[in-house]
Amino acid sequence: MKKDFLKTIILSLTLVLLTGCSDFLEESSQDNDYVRSWKDLNELLLGGCYMEVNTTSPSAAFVVESNKGMFLHLLADEVEENNFGQQHFDNHEREFAYLTWQQRTGMKENFNGFFVENNTWTMIYKYINVANNILKSVVDVPVTLDSEKEGATRVSGEAHFLRAFYYFWLVNLYGNPYDPNTASKDLGVPIKTSEQVEDQKFTRNTVQEVYDLIISDLLTAEEELAQVTKPRHSMYRADVTSVRLLLSRVYLYMQNWEKAAEYARKVIADHPTLMNIVEDNSYFNTKANPENIFSMGGDDLVSILDPAVQALRVSKEQYAQYSVNDLRRERWFWPYGSFTGLTKRRANFEMVSVVYQKTDIQYYHTYYCRYTTSQADVSSLFWLRSGEAYLNLAEAEAYMGHETEARQTLNTLRNARFYKNAPDREVTASGSELITAIRNERRLELVLEGHRWFDLRRYRVCKVQPEKKSITHNYTLYKDRGSYDIIETRQYVLTEDDESWTLPIPQEVLDFNTGMLNNPNKWRDYVVVPTEE
Repeated sequence: MKKDFLKTIILSLTLVLLTGCSDFLEESSQDNDYVRSWKDLNELLLGGCYMEVNTTSPSAAFVVESNKGMFLHLLADEVEENNFGQQHFDNHEREFAYLTWQQRTGMKENFNGFFVENNTWTMIYKYINVANNILKSVVDVPVTLDSEKEGATRVSGEAHFLRAFYYFWLVNLYGNPYDPNTASKDLGVPIKTSEQVEDQKFTRNTVQEVYDLIISDLLTAEEELAQVTKPRHSMYRADVTSVRLLLSRVYLYMQNWEKAAEYARKVIADHPTLMNIVEDNSYFNTKANPENIFSMGGDDLVSILDPAVQALRVSKEQYAQYSVNDLRRERWFWPYGSFTGLTKRRANFEMVSVVYQKTDIQYYHTYYCRYTTSQADVSSLFWLRSGEAYLNLAEAEAYMGHETEARQTLNTLRNARFYKNAPDREVTASGSELITAIRNERRLELVLEGHRWFDLRRYRVCKVQPEKKSITHNYTLYKDRGSYDIIETRQYVLTEDDESWTLPIPQEVLDFNTGMLNNPNKWRDYVVVPTEE
């Protein structure tokens, strides 16, 4: 019966949501009739609401729109093109629209057609609808025994946490960054909290309404998970500390510095440990990292940064931010010629030498990421760890003018990252220079964890020391699929006040939801630049 229940409800909940053909939509879900206990909902939570922990190998295809939003790494200044690589089938072209901030995220490189744009949107709303069904059903399961009550409370808390995390992620992709002065008018994403699969057209809720739901869900999750006495089995399930760290992040984005600091302190009180890479030379992105609080979803950086397949590398600008005394520089990165990848940041790789043939010249490169296993321990998008709590606290304290506390918190983190006795190990700055140092530390510490694009967006509207920047990306056209032969390299610029700091709504969503407003994005021009040699 349990397997039948799970099969039936998961099939129903994977229907296209908020998009696509109405033929696939039903007025309501009948699967609640199969719920017998909190354990049924617990299995649904694990199988249909949490993201699967997985990855791809370097040789596997990286299809941007099918890999849980991994396109987020392409938007900011952490990666850039490495055009000594080859265009691996059409994967390179699928990265094009994100890497160059096009008006439509499915735009093909020659502007002659579009890829599907709504896979990530639909996937996240599928997870949200699973959470909605769990939250609707959990109130009716039997809770006669204490163990039943605790089980139901835990399931409810985790479902509230996940729904909040998913909405937080969506609104920061498709809505304007949270500005207290305009959030009540700015468009966010559609809110759906009903468990029913509805055949209706949706409109966009405001950014404020979405954040109100996120905070409400997280506060409920905190209350519920604080009641759980049995320890969780792994970091792949949320607990109360996970909730509090996400609350700290959300309040930071909302510019509620007091609450951001309050919840960051709670996290540090519960989970203060930092991995001291000065003394510990082991891999960082593993289940053994003592900083881990929560993780879900995949890690496709091994595919994104494989130069033979994806033609991307860690940007020169990103790598240049690290001091020579910063152990993250030598432990987390592998520079070789013009290529920079990640090394002990991620585990289970071996060094591989590859010969690139380009016309009559051969290029020899050694690069990192050849995984020896098929699974990564932690996500490169949905990873919560104690290092972030220190950064959230330092930033909030600095904004409130508590400079001594901000420096102390920041230096606690840096002391676990820099050579002992390094002259630049501790930050002594004050005022605006201290805020700049904290923001730069986030860039160094949280590299390629899904923070940078969101951080750059929120700095733009920060009421304390607003900051804007432009980003330049190159994109190379190849002669044929799988070819090393370059036609030309084009340069695209995202300017400081560009409208494309907020992604366009997927076209399929707009087509189905007639009248839904899109974000104002423009067609982007380019200049041809010399090909890198």
